[in-house]
Amino acid sequence: MPPKKATHQLTKQHNRDLVLKTIFETQTISRAEIARTTMLTRTTVSDVVAGLLSEGLVREVGLGESIGGKPSILLSLVADSRYLIGLNLAQDKFIGAVVNLRGEIKETAEVPVSDEDGGQALKLVYQILDRLVKKKLKPIVGIGVGAPGLINTREGIVVNAVNLDWQDLPLGRLLQERYGLPVSVLNDSQATAIGEFVYGEHSSDSNLIVVNVRRGIGAGILINGRLFQGDGGGAGEIGHVQAQENGLPCRCGRRGCLETVASAQAVLTRVQSLSSPSDFPTLDAVETKFFADDPIARQAVMEAGHYLGTSLGSLVGTLNIRKIVLTGDMTCFGQPWLDSVQRAMVQSALGRMVQETELEIGKLDYAACILGASAHLLLDGYSLLFAQEN
Repeated sequence: MPPKKATHQLTKQHNRDLVLKTIFETQTISRAEIARTTMLTRTTVSDVVAGLLSEGLVREVGLGESIGGKPSILLSLVADSRYLIGLNLAQDKFIGAVVNLRGEIKETAEVPVSDEDGGQALKLVYQILDRLVKKKLKPIVGIGVGAPGLINTREGIVVNAVNLDWQDLPLGRLLQERYGLPVSVLNDSQATAIGEFVYGEHSSDSNLIVVNVRRGIGAGILINGRLFQGDGGGAGEIGHVQAQENGLPCRCGRRGCLETVASAQAVLTRVQSLSSPSDFPTLDAVETKFFADDPIARQAVMEAGHYLGTSLGSLVGTLNIRKIVLTGDMTCFGQPWLDSVQRAMVQSALGRMVQETELEIGKLDYAACILGASAHLLLDGYSLLFAQEN
């Protein structure tokens, strides 16, 4: 049995986090409304709020409507009282941002990435963070990283990121030692899912799958508002599930992975094989010709949508989650591509289950990963917002 002092401290921290979470989820709220929402006593709420006011995390912003008595004082989160850094390492460039507590991006920095080896890629991470921590926005209380590949989030280790040439890289420890801040490292698709979930219009206890389709393909899965990572942290690695027997070789070393037939790189490779690289030098060129009804571009894009939809049908059949958001480079092909995904999904799973599944394109673009990586630091509690607990 834990000592009474420890139990009392944990209870105080739980109550504080509960009150702060309630304030986070509203624009303005009174102490009485917090008490009703959290089922805490008014005395407890008043004590917690007093502490939050003294920390500068919350402020009083005016009076609410009177319901026959004295008007209540409204409280609001001070969005710029603390800052977080979010990093998206999954692009052809690394993008980082300083984000406030409302998820507003205040400063950004980016560096181009080509075919760096692992050491050079790490130096680019340092370079972008060095620039961000020197910004005038203070205090910065944590760093969240969305990185490609298989991630051990608990230990902050990049187990394998092929395109960055990282294997068993203790990225979390390296960044924590260099910058003296709490660090969270998670898969970029999982970070993107958190970003869409927290800053999209989703209830705090709902289920959601976010599928990120870029050069690679990955999914982030939220169940009852919590990120589901599986026993080994790799839940959602659908890009390396076989979609085509004896298909094209994949960078993972196997053949026929979903990534080889449904990713942005797969589409580019496909159109170049059907025509020539000079006709379709970039994905932007494919997009232009796609919307000009070029038959080769349309064939490649719709085929990619079909393969993705078939895989999503398997996900729906396994998890029965009714909301799927698609993000990444392939969303540039808009509704026609989405319709292709939808048709294949309907064909590959039980009709009733798929008919109840809503499929849409995400709204946050690259920022979803940045916002999700930073928000992940706060999902399990708000201790890092309080200097004495770090």
